[in-house]
Amino acid sequence: MDDVTEFLAIRQLYNAAIKQVRTKLEILNDGFQVEHCHNPIHHIECRLKSPGSMLEKLRRKGYPIEMQSLREGILDIAGVRVVCNYLNDVNLVADLLLSQDDIRLLKKKDFISNPKPNGYRSLHLIVSVPIFLAGTTEHIPVEIQIRTIAMDYWASLEHHLKYKTENDVSDSLKCRLKHDADLLSAIDADLQDIFCQMNA
Repeated sequence: MDDVTEFLAIRQLYNAAIKQVRTKLEILNDGFQVEHCHNPIHHIECRLKSPGSMLEKLRRKGYPIEMQSLREGILDIAGVRVVCNYLNDVNLVADLLLSQDDIRLLKKKDFISNPKPNGYRSLHLIVSVPIFLAGTTEHIPVEIQIRTIAMDYWASLEHHLKYKTENDVSDSLKCRLKHDADLLSAIDADLQDIFCQMNA
């Protein structure tokens, strides 16, 4: 198998893993609605890292440019973002997904309990998903980011403001962005409390 064919085969595997995770999440969301009259998931976004991004990450990490490095050195080729309605939904969705027998947790970073210094909040999981092929099974890593609508709103705009401009962001503006993240976190907590009281 030449490099191009192997690369396309690898992308197909990661794309299949994304579909697998998305389907699992949609089934969980639908099942929760039937049992509890509540959808914990607002929406799901998926992305497959571009060839250029993969190569750039290999170079940044100092890995050789080869297929084995791609599979062993980069765990976020496949990405799924789950945007939840309420704060408690984040861990609920994570727990429901991780309770499935064929999902294996590889890594977890909780930036909700421990936000990044800039104010970023999200729950990051890297899981291994089995992909069944003719005569073999491949276990493919998928990065899953789970966050609330408010967290996603802040993260999207913060990324746009900081990375879509040619100018450096001043310390005072960084402080304002952090302040806004904290305000949205307080709103998240208040909306969760309102939801709980209305559904008590």
